[in-house]
Amino acid sequence: MPRHVLLNNTEHRDLRVITARGAAYGDDVMFSLTFPAEFRSVQAHYPIVFGQARDGSVAALALFGFREKQNLFLVDDRWDALYLPMMVDRQPFLIGASPTGKVIHIDLDHPRVSNTTGERVFDEQGANTQFLQRAGGMLAAIDEGVAAMPAFFAALQEHDLLEGFAVDIEFRDGAKQGFEGFNTIGEDRLRQLGPEALDKLHRLGYLQSIYMVIASLSNFRDLIDRAGRLDASQR
Repeated sequence: MPRHVLLNNTEHRDLRVITARGAAYGDDVMFSLTFPAEFRSVQAHYPIVFGQARDGSVAALALFGFREKQNLFLVDDRWDALYLPMMVDRQPFLIGASPTGKVIHIDLDHPRVSNTTGERVFDEQGANTQFLQRAGGMLAAIDEGVAAMPAFFAALQEHDLLEGFAVDIEFRDGAKQGFEGFNTIGEDRLRQLGPEALDKLHRLGYLQSIYMVIASLSNFRDLIDRAGRLDASQR
């Protein structure tokens, strides 16, 4: 059960955050939330797909596996990719609201939180460490990115650019597996858009993000190869 509290240098002076990777620290996730400002970095390593958030809205997701609790980038307790999506990297910190603006909260029950091991959050004098400053910058970028998502998705829906897709996976050992339930950009519909619609998407900065999503789909080949290296019982 998460226990979110306002981070402060009095109660949490000795707090540390474990930065190692592994299922024990909550990294065994099938995907993480992402957003257009992060697409350039994400698309170099992961497929970007669209799913449904808990509140029913559309969400952009960096895909790590083909089923719940499967992260094919976890190899021998390390994350096997050069870029770590911000929504994974920011753990155990999150954004909170206060009368004076946005503040940093922390989940004290997160497995990364420790009083003995990991990166210090505050130094001996109670000042923010570079580690915490980096986390704060990341949270600010996430907050801004998430706030911009509804307008981006509204533009996709306005032009009917979201469509469902299915992947029929065949592994080298002959085993087969299906993957569906998510959406992507409809390339045929994109090609049929007129110059005015394309210009509008470009001026809003969305056209580049759309092409980043399309480019990211080539990472399905790597994801399938990673799954194929697993024993059949683990797929």
